[in-house]
Amino acid sequence: MIETIFKAAKSDTHLANFLGEVREYAHIYLFAKKRQKGCDGMGELAAMKEEYRDVIDKVIQYSQEKKYISHDVTCALDAIADEIIKGDPLGR
Repeated sequence: MIETIFKAAKSDTHLANFLGEVREYAHIYLFAKKRQKGCDGMGELAAMKEEYRDVIDKVIQYSQEKKYISHDVTCALDAIADEIIKGDPLGR
């Protein structure tokens, strides 16, 4: 699913902008998750995860409306964050 979205973003500037936002949230979320120890910071991490989920949902909804992906997709937030962090999917 994520590769399909990355490919579509190369010709869809609106989607590319969404992915830029997702990339920022993914960095913040993964950094906060890595730094979270025990119960300290769990509230902040939960809030960041929700914000990150919101931008992912926005990308998925947009991609479904544009028929880049089907309506029966699911996503694992951590896996998507890892894919985005691995390298810039938009080749910037």
